[in-house]
Amino acid sequence: MKASRVRRLAAATVAMTVAGLGVTACSSESVGGGSGSPTAGDVTSGSPSDYASIIPEGDIVAASQEIVSTSLSGTEGFTPPSTGPAAQSPGAHIAYVAADMTNGGINTVAQAVTDAATTIGWTVDVYDGQASAQGRRDAMNQAIAANPAAIILSGSDPSEQAAEIQEAAAQNIPVIGWHEGTQAGPGNGLFTNVTTDPLAVSQLAAAFAVADSDGRAGVAIFTDGQYPIAVEKAEAMRAYVEACATCSVLSYNDSPIAEATQRMPGLISQLLQQHGDALTYLLAINGNYFGGAQEALRSAGKEPAGPPYAVAAGDGDAAEFQRIRNADYQTATVAEPMLLQGWQLVDEANRAIAGEDPSGFVAMPGLITQDTVPTGDVFDPPSGYEDVYRSIWGK
Repeated sequence: MKASRVRRLAAATVAMTVAGLGVTACSSESVGGGSGSPTAGDVTSGSPSDYASIIPEGDIVAASQEIVSTSLSGTEGFTPPSTGPAAQSPGAHIAYVAADMTNGGINTVAQAVTDAATTIGWTVDVYDGQASAQGRRDAMNQAIAANPAAIILSGSDPSEQAAEIQEAAAQNIPVIGWHEGTQAGPGNGLFTNVTTDPLAVSQLAAAFAVADSDGRAGVAIFTDGQYPIAVEKAEAMRAYVEACATCSVLSYNDSPIAEATQRMPGLISQLLQQHGDALTYLLAINGNYFGGAQEALRSAGKEPAGPPYAVAAGDGDAAEFQRIRNADYQTATVAEPMLLQGWQLVDEANRAIAGEDPSGFVAMPGLITQDTVPTGDVFDPPSGYEDVYRSIWGK
């Protein structure tokens, strides 16, 4: 199935919904530095049974076409609950502790948190972990020392920050996560973790490759093994593609996202030499991999519109949207409503300060192609979420 056929399906009325996604967890463009090494051609046996909830029964190509069409034409899953506590602690300071502020997703969420905090009557202090484990610990410790009303911990691994999260709890400072681990909701010492479902994200990305290729995709997958969520997403994509009997996973590659610019040119060149025209789809947990891949693809004489077609299972940031818009070595991405999530983070902090439970809200991701790419830099579905939160807060 060619890309034009996928676009035509978007106009159809499809009854099927993306069902069976029982695990709620995070998507993750929010991965930072690392020291892993690329392993081109390292294909080990996947575990489709571990991801049965995202693999359709019956004709996987037809089901993938419906999954793609449903997402492209979908408008639901972006409106938060309309009840909650009024604004607490006027004039409070909260801390935003970022794994790496150069990361597009983390930076976008920080901006949304700042806007929402201004609306509720708070101020935000930002602490940048600068893409290193020590930097992330230092940033968290600096935030705790400032004694904020709440901490928003963004884009790191909660097990890495376990001691700091425990220390915040000992000082009665609630910690709310964004992309902290693999599960949405409370856990790991967090009041709650705001994120989409990584299996829903992975399903959309892999379903696009299966649908767009009419079940003939030859896939290379890229992940960053130092982050559990990145591995979870990559393994889910691998399981989905392997469930398509006429598709193939040619390569599974562990390469640090923070070093994508340096490593991807050589890695892509190696994969093209190994697999040639059989390599038709690149699936990555983050669009940054494709920025790094452009040079090698161009040097190899590959057309910017593909093949190979690049599809990201990340947040969906401005650089990705520009590549998709211009058909410049990226075909699609699965985007998160990050501005909505930023406002939700402030609402969850307000609930924690008020002594109430988390909202339990988990927003849906959206599939972005050239036909649906936002005109701006952020995927921001028009659900009226700002008005919902203003009404809750009395603002």
